[in-house]
Amino acid sequence: MVIHVIRVVFLLVVLAITLSFALQPDVYSEGTEFVTTYILLPTIAAVGLVLVDMWWRRKRLQALSGLFFGLLAGLVIAFVLGLLIDLTVNLYAPPMTDHPGAEPFRQPGMTAEAYQIQRNVYQAALQTYQQSSGFRKSVELAKLLLGSAAVFMCVSFVLQTRDSFRFIIPYVEFSREMRGARPLLLDTSVIIDGRIADIAETRILESNIIVPRFVLDELQAIADASDKLKRNRGRRGLDILSRLRSNDKLSVQIMDASGEDVGGEIAVDAKLVALGKRLNGRVVTNDYNLNKIAELRGVDVININDLANAVKPVVLPGETMTIKVIRAGDEPGQGVGFLDDGTMVVAEGGRDHIGRDVHITVTSALQTSAGRMIFGKIDSEQTNDQGPLTS
Repeated sequence: MVIHVIRVVFLLVVLAITLSFALQPDVYSEGTEFVTTYILLPTIAAVGLVLVDMWWRRKRLQALSGLFFGLLAGLVIAFVLGLLIDLTVNLYAPPMTDHPGAEPFRQPGMTAEAYQIQRNVYQAALQTYQQSSGFRKSVELAKLLLGSAAVFMCVSFVLQTRDSFRFIIPYVEFSREMRGARPLLLDTSVIIDGRIADIAETRILESNIIVPRFVLDELQAIADASDKLKRNRGRRGLDILSRLRSNDKLSVQIMDASGEDVGGEIAVDAKLVALGKRLNGRVVTNDYNLNKIAELRGVDVININDLANAVKPVVLPGETMTIKVIRAGDEPGQGVGFLDDGTMVVAEGGRDHIGRDVHITVTSALQTSAGRMIFGKIDSEQTNDQGPLTS
């Protein structure tokens, strides 16, 4: 929003400067066509400059500090350009002459030839003055327009590229930083998984969520794949991303990362880790290999699988629960069932109760990288009451 206001103000300033020069008597006396051209050319140039700035979109609007620094740098450049223009004009342009004053009148006794000579001299001096004055005014107009353009370009450049560089001035440092909590960088796997959208609905996330452009490109490539399964996964990821962006409680940003941001990496995972390190952010993923790579490079990782396991209810030995045995286990006599959250439950003696709901007493729980497993024994009273299920 601020950058659009700056663009409008710049156009208005250029138009005001041009009008102030064009409506002066010595310029206006040149004719309507000259004045129109005098106004249109700088205005068209300013509009073109704004269009170029809008087309050069690889920038981001940031804080007032960037506006101040850009304004300061622009004024310095405008002052230097003004000095260079004045030096060039003084070296190569004709010197400025004074106004010759009022037109001479014929004195008594003056011959017609003498009066005509005096009048011709006056006209030549007046013409020289007008040419010199018009040239000087054009130079002043050019200085003001170039100064305005320099200020505009500096402000626009600083505001829109503040994330991509570091300027250090005595006691002032412009550096890449994120306000508030450390940002969360999403990888392709966690977007396709979709649980990040459910987590966001709980309003527990307060950090800025960043989706790098290369992750979005990879997601788009998956959605356009010829394989139906991959294509469906990619489209699901795009739907999840759209859901995240429509959540008004979240700040979701698509970031264009430059080569410097990602350390010149080529692989998507390596780019994500490099960007996370540069932003001092945390990578959110379900990818085990990416998890390990990020840890080795000192980048914090949030693994959705680990988060899901952490919020599962704690089951202590001696507690009882009811499960439905759906298949035989790996060991003799074992039956396997699952809780609503997908936790695997292994029931000793449950092989003979496949297809039934049984009550078990928990004996132990095991946490693995694949998830949590619960071990238990079927209550002896139930074993005695129910015989084996036969087909």
